[in-house]
Amino acid sequence: MKAKLLTLSLICTALIVNAQSYNTTLGMRLGTDWGLTVKHRIANNTTLEGIVQSSLQREEAIFTLMGAQHLPFLTRRLNVYTGGGLHKGWGGVALDRDGEPYKNPFGISLIGGIELTLARLNITYDFKPAFNLIGGERTVYLQTGISVRYVIIERDREDNKRIRQRKRKRRRRNNDGFNWRFWENW
Repeated sequence: MKAKLLTLSLICTALIVNAQSYNTTLGMRLGTDWGLTVKHRIANNTTLEGIVQSSLQREEAIFTLMGAQHLPFLTRRLNVYTGGGLHKGWGGVALDRDGEPYKNPFGISLIGGIELTLARLNITYDFKPAFNLIGGERTVYLQTGISVRYVIIERDREDNKRIRQRKRKRRRRNNDGFNWRFWENW
C-alpha cells in the first residue's frame, strides 16, 4: 500500500513540476551522425533546437531546426520530449545506390527522447527519423544519438517563483471568486 501511495504521489508531482532546468545549452551530438547542437527554451515546456551534423555513412552535412515539447518525469531535471521540424542537407557529388547522382536533401525531421540535466551538464538520448521530400541518398534516414551539452544559461530561479505565484493567485481567484488575502495585491 505504501509503495502504491508513493508511486501515485511521484506521478502527481511530475505533472506539477515544470520541465527544463536551463534556458540555453550547447554541445556535441554523437551517434549514427555526429555534430553540434544548440537547444534554447522558448516557452515554459518548449525548446527550439538547431543541429548541424555530418554523416558517417554519406558524404553530406545536414542542418536541422526543430521544436520540442518537454514533459517532466519525476523532476524537472529528468524529462521526455517529442517534436519535429525541417532539415536541409548539402554536400559534394554523391551517388545513390544505383550509381546516379542525387540532389541535396530537404525534408521533415521528427524527434523523441529522454533528457537529464545535472548541474551544468545536459545529456539526452533520442531517436530522430528524417524524411527527405527532395533529394537524399534515401527517402528516410533513421538516426539515433546521444547529445552531451553544457548549460550556458541556467533557468532563472526568480522566473520559477513568478510562475508559482501566478498559479497560486489564479487558484485563489477560481476557488470562491474573492481573494481573502487582499493585502497580497498591493
